[in-house]
Amino acid sequence: MRADRLVSLVLLLRQRGRLSASELAEELEVSTRTVQRDIEALSSAGVPVYAERGRHGGFALLPNFQTDLTGLNHEEAVALLVAGSRPGVQTLGLGPALASAMLKVIDALPTQHQSTATQVSQRFLIDPATDLLARPIAPEEVPNKISSEITRAVLAEHQLRIFYAAKNESPRWRTVNPIGLVTVRETGYLLATRDGNERTYRLSRISQAEALPQPTERTEDVDLEDLWQQHINQFRHNRQTNARVTVRVHPDHRSELTETALEIHSEELEPDKWLRVELTFHDHLHAEWALWRLGNLVEVLTPNDLKNSLYNRALAMTHQYTPGQSA
Repeated sequence: MRADRLVSLVLLLRQRGRLSASELAEELEVSTRTVQRDIEALSSAGVPVYAERGRHGGFALLPNFQTDLTGLNHEEAVALLVAGSRPGVQTLGLGPALASAMLKVIDALPTQHQSTATQVSQRFLIDPATDLLARPIAPEEVPNKISSEITRAVLAEHQLRIFYAAKNESPRWRTVNPIGLVTVRETGYLLATRDGNERTYRLSRISQAEALPQPTERTEDVDLEDLWQQHINQFRHNRQTNARVTVRVHPDHRSELTETALEIHSEELEPDKWLRVELTFHDHLHAEWALWRLGNLVEVLTPNDLKNSLYNRALAMTHQYTPGQSA
């Protein structure tokens, strides 16, 4: 909306000083001609904005011009800036809204705290692109046009028409009643109902989306966190190839094992201080991979076919690296 853009323009000039038309256009994602028109509108409304000509010219506000925005204290502003850095905001198509909101957050601070708030917030890193082992965490790309349309339908509680490709199926149109949006490790999901049944749609598999004028058929309030947990449980229950295993693991390496599992069923400390853990993996291959990488820091107790797989893999590895054996 133009009103939001005008506010963002004023805040940009207040916080950064003189900016050229091209710099403002890039920040606001509009044309330089639109910036010129917005500057004229602000000037007509009494905002003291003026143009400086020349090679290093641009637009600026008269010194000491103040906007009338609700204030925040320093800690509140830092908390919002840090929270806004989380990747899930971008995944749900809220990037442009976030940029505008952050300008307002900084502007609401007392002048003496405006520069330090951004600097302090940069000392917090939330969900980086890689972990300590430099393993990349690749976010799924969802075009902003699609995610914004989905978000608009969710917030307005309107029905949504999506062109969705389920796994191993050709894409087709579906009309759904949105319930909410969830992000997990930079992967976005739409929770919705269709034909009276609850469904989960992966945002990256939606190639087109259209918010409809019809209101959703859902009338009761929903606990989104509880509903998501129900979907997780149903997903796990429906997987016929899940592998349930019992192991002993060195306590210092417990997290390396459990972080890869679907579910942990039981856990107890044994007399030798090792942990006896019963857990579930996606399938046999998933379990074999997770356990193999821990070597002799984990011992499989059941099932026997998994023990045999690990034995055969170790035997092949031993044969491959027998000293003196030629390549």
